[in-house]
Amino acid sequence: MKTPPRRPASKPVSDPAETVSRAFSRSGNRRLTPQRKQVYEALMAQRDHPTAQDVFFRVREKMPSISLATVYNCLEALTESGLIKHVNLERAPSRYCANTIPHGHFFCDECGTVADVPLKESLDESWEVPRHTVVSHAEVTLRGLCAECAVKTPGKA
Repeated sequence: MKTPPRRPASKPVSDPAETVSRAFSRSGNRRLTPQRKQVYEALMAQRDHPTAQDVFFRVREKMPSISLATVYNCLEALTESGLIKHVNLERAPSRYCANTIPHGHFFCDECGTVADVPLKESLDESWEVPRHTVVSHAEVTLRGLCAECAVKTPGKA
């Protein structure tokens, strides 16, 4: 009996551009354009939950010809590919999060900062969901004062 030829072991991916490119190819017929790459790199460089306009100003420093509409399109493509998350905070502008591990968000009502909040591994540990339901997606947003603002605001700490 013949043994099948050995395939070379796949090498670990260490190049962020290659990681992004692979994620795009897995998500359908999207390709990694220079604009999408710049938007992704801007989100990875500062993990501070920026708005689309914040991302636009960051990317424009390296790519002066990029438009705000292109940034919005890139953010949508990155979200659809699963590389980033779109964070909605009621009536505030949408934010974007480069952390793709399941988590919630804490929004400071005073200064507007957004921070990641780790979640327990199972929803069953956190909430009692109705029997026989299947949860496909969960978004958790906590609001209040961050530690810095709580200290500055008398009677709130």
